[in-house]
Amino acid sequence: MSDAAIELQDVGKRYWKLDERAMLLRSLLPFARPQRTEFWALRDIDLEIGKGDVVGVIGRNGAGKTTLLRMLAGVTRPTTGRLRVRGRVAPLISVGVGFHREMSGRENVYVNGMLLGLSKREVDRRFDAIVEFSELEDFIDTPVKFYSSGMFMRLGFAAAVHTDPEVLLVDEVLAVGDVAFQVKCAERMKQIREAGTTIVLVSHNLHSVRVLCPRAVVLNRGRTEFDGPVEGAIARHHEILTEEAEAHHAVGEQHYLGGVDVEERELLGPDGPTHYVDANTPMRLRLKARFDRDVDSPLFAFTILATDGTIASRIITPLIPYRRFAPGQDVLVELKFTARLAGGTYRIAESITTSDGLGVLYSSPVPVTFEVGTRHGTYGIADLDSVVTLDGVALREERASGLGVP
Repeated sequence: MSDAAIELQDVGKRYWKLDERAMLLRSLLPFARPQRTEFWALRDIDLEIGKGDVVGVIGRNGAGKTTLLRMLAGVTRPTTGRLRVRGRVAPLISVGVGFHREMSGRENVYVNGMLLGLSKREVDRRFDAIVEFSELEDFIDTPVKFYSSGMFMRLGFAAAVHTDPEVLLVDEVLAVGDVAFQVKCAERMKQIREAGTTIVLVSHNLHSVRVLCPRAVVLNRGRTEFDGPVEGAIARHHEILTEEAEAHHAVGEQHYLGGVDVEERELLGPDGPTHYVDANTPMRLRLKARFDRDVDSPLFAFTILATDGTIASRIITPLIPYRRFAPGQDVLVELKFTARLAGGTYRIAESITTSDGLGVLYSSPVPVTFEVGTRHGTYGIADLDSVVTLDGVALREERASGLGVP
């Protein structure tokens, strides 16, 4: 074994899933056993993280991210393989974990500090800084059972990052905080990273992962899909989401949530609204959407389709910073693109989804249709703005005869 902070070798985690509901009468019968099948939350995971490294873990819901963090925190043990974590571990894997609801915030700070390996004297020295960071001075002596999830998170994060951890494990717990506090948490994590702390960050907020983590791991169905530079990880993550969204859509399994209405939709060319353009013309699709529910960092997707259903292009909004949309809030969305398309009829279908791409908030019932003028001699979907030359002389389209002549 090396001196890395975290090592996993062929690690797997198995759970048992009941295939039928347990019934009292059936359980009383002799020799009756519930039917169950095994479920592997993680399988064949090999991972090494050096001291002072910052690694993001991304993937869709159910990919195994939280299970991985729980094993690193020692909450659960791997079923197979070998796992080793060196140094004091500060886990932030769920809001309120380690808090006694009947005790005050002050008492919980001391309990958490000592659980993380500090003495009472060490907690005394850090206490004022913890309370100041959490911004809970007026509630520190209130029983935490009256805290909101955001207050839980503030106090839990403040206590964890002030214990001088050697390994910090952070789950999606930060998503419940407001934007200002998230920025504050990010700055604090940068500070402890510079001090040499190893950080493992699980988040659906890809902007945070990209800002904080030079390296990221993509999990999919319990296995490692990618481990490397964060840009490559995010690209692979989007590929997986797109592939699965297409599969779910094809069999009618995509989960429609609703919550967004598109009140205005307009296709624009250089001279204004249009449904006909020549190839290589700049275009804009403008949407005015209104949110009917709270939505965090939605994804806006646009699919340009040929008449036979072939996807000419799919555009998904990349790495937007964390932003919450409230009920009644309007937003103006514009897709700007160049119609580098061969002649024919095309459709643009729009959708708005949750940040993980699995919950559909809006899907256009009728795509926007437009026609691209045919340029003689071009076929297929793309128009590459190509020119053929003979002896260095370009052949240009001659509309009168339909023949290319010098």
